[in-house]
Amino acid sequence: MNEYSVLISGAGIAGPALAHWLHRQGIRSTIVEQAPDLRLGGQAVDLRGLGEVVAQRMGIMSRVRERIVNEKGLRYIDSAGRELATMPADLFVGDGSPVTEIEIMKGDLTEILHDLVADHTETIFGDRIEALSDGPDGVEVTFRSGGVRTFDFVVGADGIHSGVRALAFGPESDYVVHLGAYLGYCTVPDPGPLDDWFDMYSEPGRMLALRPERGGSAKAMLAFADTGADVDRRDVASQKRLLHEVFAGMGWRSEELLAAADADDEFHLDTVSQVHMDAWTRGRVALVGDAGYCGSPLTGMGTSLALVGAYVLAGELGRAEGDHVAAFARYEEIMRPYVATAHTLAPGGVDGFLPRGRFMLRMRVLSARLMHHWPMRQIVARMLDKSEAIELPDYASTSVTTMP
Repeated sequence: MNEYSVLISGAGIAGPALAHWLHRQGIRSTIVEQAPDLRLGGQAVDLRGLGEVVAQRMGIMSRVRERIVNEKGLRYIDSAGRELATMPADLFVGDGSPVTEIEIMKGDLTEILHDLVADHTETIFGDRIEALSDGPDGVEVTFRSGGVRTFDFVVGADGIHSGVRALAFGPESDYVVHLGAYLGYCTVPDPGPLDDWFDMYSEPGRMLALRPERGGSAKAMLAFADTGADVDRRDVASQKRLLHEVFAGMGWRSEELLAAADADDEFHLDTVSQVHMDAWTRGRVALVGDAGYCGSPLTGMGTSLALVGAYVLAGELGRAEGDHVAAFARYEEIMRPYVATAHTLAPGGVDGFLPRGRFMLRMRVLSARLMHHWPMRQIVARMLDKSEAIELPDYASTSVTTMP
């Protein structure tokens, strides 16, 4: 039994995944989450490649498959909703595929992971870390509620705007790289028939999309190129006003989706960004998932990075038996190649996601049509393949325990 204690900031995906693997290594953990309860909203996330392997080792795949979003793939449409091209979910396989067969709502996966650790992990809701004092024998943590506790290690699993990263490593501006686009999400309660396709309509520099959810609702995605406007991520009202300016006069179902964004209390908008850091550990503090190496929504790798990172960090802490310097060094060594590969954007990058001109929009549709055929399919498959980035370690003290 490893008699160590770990404080994990964040109860999303990376946090409870890490708590699970720490428990399997005999390490006690506590999760602190600033939200008053589990955040069960959010968009669909992809489970692919090594992320799926880790989920299998966790024994949660039966639960995941029960909640899979029934999505055929991506469908490009025109302003009247007519099909232009499709990219079925089974067109490519592996980590780099732009579409995947395993799509699950982020809230559903969060709930599955929380259920996995609820019996053995202390979870504190409605609080957050206000200060860290990293010493030779532990980290003294001051909470917003006023409490002070000491842990052997602290891990930031608190997303791209990580508070732990800011406290231990420095300001967000040193690490978060804005890629030149914004992405907003909202729920559409009654979207009408979508035929199980993720529909995407684009005009130069802006895009609207609808993807099905379980239960008949849909998640709308509203993306646009950086306009130079000052966007405050905490001022939701001003964000919604900006959406009306950006998408004014756009075709397809723009008015309907803007109305849905206005009505959705869980509407979320943020930059399309990546996190780049020379080190994810400092002293007795480490980062996992988006906090340390967010690849942006354009990669589709966020969930896999979180699950794989949690697995490796916990495994190395257990294997090192308290030598956190060695464990953190191995964590960085193993994860670096995987993160570097996962950060690689699809051909065209942000401009491929949000073409700035009508010619490039037509070329994207043509490319999607050609991907169904040899040799383009094989060429693109090789470009997207990220499956060999690392060999996933098999930590001796872990074994699959299937959830009931």
